[in-house]
Amino acid sequence: MLREKLIEVALEWQDKFGVAPQITTPISEYDAAMLVGMPEEEYSHFMQDKTAVMKGSDFVYKGIKYQVKGNRPSGKPGSKITMVPKATNYDWDQLIWVMYDKHYVIQEAWQWGVNDYKQAFHHIKRLSPNHYRQGHCLYAKNS
Repeated sequence: MLREKLIEVALEWQDKFGVAPQITTPISEYDAAMLVGMPEEEYSHFMQDKTAVMKGSDFVYKGIKYQVKGNRPSGKPGSKITMVPKATNYDWDQLIWVMYDKHYVIQEAWQWGVNDYKQAFHHIKRLSPNHYRQGHCLYAKNS
């Protein structure tokens, strides 16, 4: 599968040069789409005219606009995830946060509706994983 090939190359790059290429965003967007049940072919078709710098949502499935955030620790000392990315706009319906291990294996995925997210986090400057864990759990590896 293409996802596994991309991860294999990124991890090989990290082994050789110390820092993995930035693949967490596209991987997390793909994984979030799969978690909500979007067929891979439909996701592929949807993404064909998109760019990496689009504002608002990352993908739309069944009329719902999804914003995706993801984190992956490198596995090196000090790479523990203590801060998570915050949405900078509210032009989406659902936000999904995906947390990986150092091999890009999903450990957790949490979902937030835009109104609940805005009410909970609009005035908080620095979000932690525990903030996102207050949402709806889409996936937890240890449960």
